Amino acid sequence: MRAPALIQQFRLRAGLAAVLLLALQMPLAQADTLTDQARLLLDAGKPVQAFALLEAQESNRAGEPYYDFLLGLAAIDVGQNTRAVFALERVLAVEPNHVRARAEIARAYLALGEADTARKEFETVQKLGVPADVSLTLERYISAARQVQNQSKTTTNGYLELALGYDTNLNLGPNRNSVVIPGLSPLPATLSKDSKANADYFAQLGGGFNVRVPVAPGIAVLAGVSGTDRFNGRTDRFDLGNIDANVGVVVSQGKNVYTLMGQSNHISVDEERFRMANGLTAQWQHNYDARNQISVYGQYSNLQYLTQSVRDADRWVAGAAYAHMWRDSAVAYASAYLVSEKVHAANVDYLSFDGVGLRFGARASLGAKTTLFGSLSGEFRQYDAVDPSFLVKRRDAQYSMLLGASYAVEKDWTLTPQLLLGLNDSNTALNDYHREMVSVTIRREF
Repeated sequence: MRAPALIQQFRLRAGLAAVLLLALQMPLAQADTLTDQARLLLDAGKPVQAFALLEAQESNRAGEPYYDFLLGLAAIDVGQNTRAVFALERVLAVEPNHVRARAEIARAYLALGEADTARKEFETVQKLGVPADVSLTLERYISAARQVQNQSKTTTNGYLELALGYDTNLNLGPNRNSVVIPGLSPLPATLSKDSKANADYFAQLGGGFNVRVPVAPGIAVLAGVSGTDRFNGRTDRFDLGNIDANVGVVVSQGKNVYTLMGQSNHISVDEERFRMANGLTAQWQHNYDARNQISVYGQYSNLQYLTQSVRDADRWVAGAAYAHMWRDSAVAYASAYLVSEKVHAANVDYLSFDGVGLRFGARASLGAKTTLFGSLSGEFRQYDAVDPSFLVKRRDAQYSMLLGASYAVEKDWTLTPQLLLGLNDSNTALNDYHREMVSVTIRREF
């Protein structure tokens, strides 16, 4: 499954508070015990307590700009967007050029679905004379608001990208020259060049296109296609092609979003078809408030190996995920899932397995143009029967770590360097390996 939807849904909104806080320090009014305590609660990521503290004094303090500003921030964080608008409007009535208040009220309007008003407020902030990097960020928010405005219209988007990099294990082979295969011989067997790990430089072209077609209030049909083609410098026998296609429906009802997608994936190696996977994914997503989200999902795939039919299998995945966004724009998520893959052929149960997986990830803005991201994952698999070659039931513990940064070169252009580290710790030598890959990607969205 992809990373939780909150990361993409709030991707544009996530950096706004941090960007403006750093680039445009808000005017500070005389603080007092109440506002000091509320500010500390907000900075500590406790908006519920801050909102309760401030709301109790609204009848006495409404009209004080700094109090109203903090009340508006807290209200947004707990999902009380209408209350936030009222509080921030009082700030702007007194201080019409309060940049933070105007930016935050735009966020509240966007959350309420009033995209046209939100867009105008973002444009007003932009006209107040912000630095160039902040203006670039605001352009993205304006674009996001326009997309929300077009929820009743058919919309399209796409991207093109080019990646260059180096991979120490293109074919996920063991990092050794020989292995002992007990089922064949007690002596070490020398591995062929294609059987062990192969390292090479590579270039990869990619692109994708998506369309969203509303069919009724809160219901839309989604469809998309994406693909990559990877060319290795010396080992073209491991050139890899990948095509994904999907079509489905998404239903939004208040804080709940239901998605059902049909998916098809095709992988080729050295321009020959290798594997095809067709299936369905269902997901329920619940947005508790502006900063917390859970999702539960299930996925089925029918795997067909065009040249190794003995590996054809049914794959099932079921899991849950949680995501949280802090006021400083950082987003973190965690997920856990169960996986089961069962081969169709008889007498090869040693290829079937059950397992469990864990994933953790985070992203945070570093200024207006740079986003840092990273993830850790682990999958632990127990196979069903004794492997006839190694005379044991195979057990794998697969780990991966991804670190990277995305830099907005200019509007719609990003540059992304990243590092991927992988390890498969297996009790069967042919499946025991490690992998390191470094790459840089230039991407154009449209």
